[in-house]
Amino acid sequence: MLLAAVALCVAVGIVGALFTTPQIPTWYAGIDKPSWTPPSWIFGPVWTTLYVMMGVAAWLVWRRRPWSAVWPALLLFGIQLILNAIWSPLFFGLESPLLGLIDIVLLWLMIGVTIYCFARLSLGGALLLVPYLLWVSYAACLNFAIWRLNG
Repeated sequence: MLLAAVALCVAVGIVGALFTTPQIPTWYAGIDKPSWTPPSWIFGPVWTTLYVMMGVAAWLVWRRRPWSAVWPALLLFGIQLILNAIWSPLFFGLESPLLGLIDIVLLWLMIGVTIYCFARLSLGGALLLVPYLLWVSYAACLNFAIWRLNG
């Protein structure tokens, strides 16, 4: 089950990359970005690491019992994973920083709620999501700045 959880999260990243990669040298290269934008190559390794950590976190919660206590936390995890998955198609696929911003704010909130629920079941699982929340916080600020500069 550990491999399945990690594979699911990494698959979300692969879907995102399908929308992101073609847009990097074209649309994304041509829009205004703040001076504190990291180089494009950094996103792949950071997100891959975070997806693996997310999968391990979900697995740590999944293996807890009783299932009646676990499934609500995993449902929240699934919702935030869907919000994560649709950010790239919104931001890059539709070339819409505004839609990306709306999504990432909802994503940030759902990650926070997921961490809270995970902490009640697995402190380790919750702690593994903290770097994800921090990175999404930075990404949300970046998304906001791009929207303001190009809106």
